[in-house]
Amino acid sequence: MNGESGGGARVLSWRRLSGVGEHELVPQARLSGPMPWVIAIMVALTVIAAAAGLALHNAADATSAELRGGVTVQVVEASPEKRTRQAQAVVRRLGQMPEVESVRLVPQDELDGLIEPWLGGKAGHDDDDYEGDDAAAIPVPALIDARITGEVTEARLAAIQAALRGDAPAARVDAQSRWLKPVLDAIESLQWLAIALVALLALALAAAVLLAVRSALGANRDTIEIVHLLGATDRQVARVFQRTTGIDAAGGGLLGMALALVVLLFLARRFASLGAGMVDYGALDWFDWIVLGLVPIAAIALAMLTARLTVLRTLRKML
Repeated sequence: MNGESGGGARVLSWRRLSGVGEHELVPQARLSGPMPWVIAIMVALTVIAAAAGLALHNAADATSAELRGGVTVQVVEASPEKRTRQAQAVVRRLGQMPEVESVRLVPQDELDGLIEPWLGGKAGHDDDDYEGDDAAAIPVPALIDARITGEVTEARLAAIQAALRGDAPAARVDAQSRWLKPVLDAIESLQWLAIALVALLALALAAAVLLAVRSALGANRDTIEIVHLLGATDRQVARVFQRTTGIDAAGGGLLGMALALVVLLFLARRFASLGAGMVDYGALDWFDWIVLGLVPIAAIALAMLTARLTVLRTLRKML
């Protein structure tokens, strides 16, 4: 009779532990305590940081690909007649080189439009356009845009410079990628910063779950000891905390993802209005969105794993 009574009590206790009664072991109501909201904040910040890193990576890759093989020739000559003559000579000479895929003389109107915001409307015009204000007219070098096969090295630039010296002594040859190298280096540093932020936020999330689980274990120490006396193992107790933590993390992760999407869409509209080339290159593609969608899933998995390991480690010391 006593055996049947003890067995019935044990079954009843396990039903309460593994099913409806699991909240008696972890009495904190879902989404009412601080942990889900902390997870939501962590997930939102992680998604934003990851999106920034992916956007910077896309911008750097697209810019590098566009500038790869690009060569710029400037004809720095004050005399408009000599400048025009040497620029045309450079175009002819580059067109005869087998390694040159394409060559284009940038029109003067296009150059004026590029520098007008900084130097004003008089820059780049010939003296006869502004006869009464010669000092204000700033001569702009002729610009030739060329693209060669393979990688642009210092040796190849020196060879092109030597080939143009006879026809255009005022020509200066430079690699297009060299102009943006400081910018690309800065973008690379920002990418590493984004990676570091994602790692730190993951550690912060794990720390928040660890503290919350330890607090729940301490508050329910007597209940856990009774459950152990009824035959529960550490893994079974840990499973209860793991499941409850996973549900709370799922709610926080979805909320954080929604908040991050609102922020990203707002920033996307703001940056789209700039109309800058490198900003357009930083647009996120479908693979990037898949990666961002995995962030809440990773957060849930990390929270559940942290909860399980914390419970198992604490129970070994507690009991």
